[in-house]
Amino acid sequence: MRGMLPGRLLKIDPPWSLRLGLICLVALSASLPIAWVSISKALLFVYGLIFLLSRSWTNVDKDPPNVLWTTRIILTLLVVFAASLVWTQADLENGLTAFVRHAKLMSTILLVTLIRSLCEARVAVIAYAGGQSFLLLSSWMMFLGIPIPWSVDAPTPYIVFSSYLDQSIMFATGAGIAWHLQNERIWAAWAGVGFAVLALINVLLLLEGRSGYIIALTSLSLAAMWALPRRLRAATLVATPLMVAAGLLVGSDQVQERVTKIFAETTTYAKTHHVGERDSSAWRLNAWYRSAQAIQEEPLLGHGVGAWTPVVKRLQGNDAKRIFGEGNLSNPHQEYLLWGVELGIAGILLLFALVVGVGKDALGLPTNTRRATVSVAVAMAVACFFNSALFHDLLGDYFCVTLGLLFALGLHTKAKAGPSTATAALQTKETYPA
Repeated sequence: MRGMLPGRLLKIDPPWSLRLGLICLVALSASLPIAWVSISKALLFVYGLIFLLSRSWTNVDKDPPNVLWTTRIILTLLVVFAASLVWTQADLENGLTAFVRHAKLMSTILLVTLIRSLCEARVAVIAYAGGQSFLLLSSWMMFLGIPIPWSVDAPTPYIVFSSYLDQSIMFATGAGIAWHLQNERIWAAWAGVGFAVLALINVLLLLEGRSGYIIALTSLSLAAMWALPRRLRAATLVATPLMVAAGLLVGSDQVQERVTKIFAETTTYAKTHHVGERDSSAWRLNAWYRSAQAIQEEPLLGHGVGAWTPVVKRLQGNDAKRIFGEGNLSNPHQEYLLWGVELGIAGILLLFALVVGVGKDALGLPTNTRRATVSVAVAMAVACFFNSALFHDLLGDYFCVTLGLLFALGLHTKAKAGPSTATAALQTKETYPA
């Protein structure tokens, strides 16, 4: 059949400018409203599919993502999610919708595949940094009282496009990337340091995201650990978050208020098992408890992709609609439990395997990119403990795009450096606290 296809169709390869333009659009859109994210993701998947099919027909040598454990794990888990549509307890529409949300992980593979050189990787990372900088400066302009017509009407202050949850996690993660890549000749060192400082201050003192606080402390801890001699790294990794957290508790009324609220809501739920209208901590605890019950019901195969909401609503009983709302597309704000309900214990293991795979692949990259990628992997792993970070439409796309760009940058940097430098990088014994 292959011989029947016109040779011209087998060699379809749109101009490099179109491909790079699409890559930059995806990188930039990670910091923009969800409509931009959806459009750029759809274009990426369509073009990526055409690109992969055309290269398979022309017998092109293996692309960089084929050497990544991350690629193998993502493809495996997507096959498992697709197979679970056979036994899912969700209706077909909601099952397919949930599968599409999980399938955004393919963005990482497609970006690594489509970025063909170190120059293209750097241009894409610059586009990504431009979007992040625009988002950060917009938030600071709102703090300074400068009106910006492109912001949304958010219930919390200094939010530009989405919510305090998304924005705080993105800034906390982006701070680590800006810091670790300051010596990669992509942007000036002062720009990387400036972004990291402004982003962390924004998260810790202006925004309200408690998950953002934790990830900001994580990014700070990793940066401090790698900045010191090896013998001091373990102590630094423990001392840094404790010292910064103590300082924030003493000096920030907002942090004190948020921590007090967590304890109050948690204590009330422990005593009464009641979830109030605005008790976010109690809502999470209840959702996690119902998720654990659901996993206990089907520990081997799970309830199938998209089945979290109908299952926990059944377990919740008469109060389900008030707590979990209308429809069947809610989530437990905890990625590990979400995958556990949908795929059983194997789902939780697959998610851990994904995090470990990203970390393993990062260890083979040059130092600066390795540290940036590990920082993102740890931030993603931590975010998944308190939110459905990968399932989330905006935040999940942010993590997938970020990892794809960093892998592409690291792989092409290593390839250009030559075998000797690459071997030295692989032999470097880096502290990896994932």
